[in-house]
Amino acid sequence: MLSRQALRSLRAAAPQRTFARSSVRSYAAAAQDVKPPVSIYGLDGTYATALYTAAVKSSTLEPTAKALTALGDLFTKDAKLAVVLSTPTLTDGDKSAIVAELQKSIGAAGANDTIKNFLSTLAENNRLGLLKDVSAKFGELMSASRGEVEMIVTSAQQLDGRTLSRLEAAVSKSQYVGPGKKLKVTNEVKPDILGGLVVEIGDRTIDLSVSSKIAKMNKLLTDTL
Repeated sequence: MLSRQALRSLRAAAPQRTFARSSVRSYAAAAQDVKPPVSIYGLDGTYATALYTAAVKSSTLEPTAKALTALGDLFTKDAKLAVVLSTPTLTDGDKSAIVAELQKSIGAAGANDTIKNFLSTLAENNRLGLLKDVSAKFGELMSASRGEVEMIVTSAQQLDGRTLSRLEAAVSKSQYVGPGKKLKVTNEVKPDILGGLVVEIGDRTIDLSVSSKIAKMNKLLTDTL
């Protein structure tokens, strides 16, 4: 999406402007007096929390969530995007062009004023490189606000829908999912686990992978010999 050549073209076409600090201050002010559903740490967590609370105060939480999901998806579609956003030599013209292109890339979701202010804040503070991580942290906040418990199932090959449904049904009835909570299931594929499953639920991990069993067997043999 944003190669160096494309960036130069965008910079030439974009209006040369700087980001108003007043808009950054108003964005920060809007993020006060709202308690997020969970505490998220790190600089990316700080921005995600500020965005969440600003969206709540402006009654744009769901549109903002859709926009952040769309922004996060851009990194999957364009492997070079993270490199471009992290470039330390970006000028105000570059950042203006990038913000405009990001908004354009996510369509109507980019017209959300909360998203506009958010992207402008990242650009003003030279933090566009945090966008991918902020999008992920914002997803955590949204899951918590919806009462979702995330379960990540890692397998050597993609699991079919029937298998995932059986896992979801079994875990939903377990102690790992509290009353009134909804399970959000994601399947990640990592061939290096060789086989079996690694199930992560919140801060708990159940490692049933073949690679884990081999590692345990190797340790047992090493300790015995």
